[in-house]
Amino acid sequence: MKIGSLDSQSMSINGMGNDSMGISGVGKNAFKMPETSSSSAPGESFATTLNEAIGQVNQLHQVADQKTQALTTGKTDNVADVMLASEKADIALRVMVQVRNKIIDAYQEIMRMQV
Repeated sequence: MKIGSLDSQSMSINGMGNDSMGISGVGKNAFKMPETSSSSAPGESFATTLNEAIGQVNQLHQVADQKTQALTTGKTDNVADVMLASEKADIALRVMVQVRNKIIDAYQEIMRMQV
């Protein structure tokens, strides 16, 4: 299962998909994992994918911070847009933490294996 599909499942579970609220940018493509080519080196592809995903989560948080700052300084009055950006960043961070936890669990399980 890909991480991008986890996000779409969590959105549909929470009732926040594109169909239920009619909000663009939320749903399947809110947190899209980068596509990797099969021609890259085996050791690089996972690290590259993980770094790009972390970069995307960071970008979502920066956008949320910018929108929050614009709201607090009075440059915008669109509270819904600020809340959506904040929730998107929060969900992306939660997914990233779960991925990290799974990676750590897998590493620990490998270390417990008898050789």
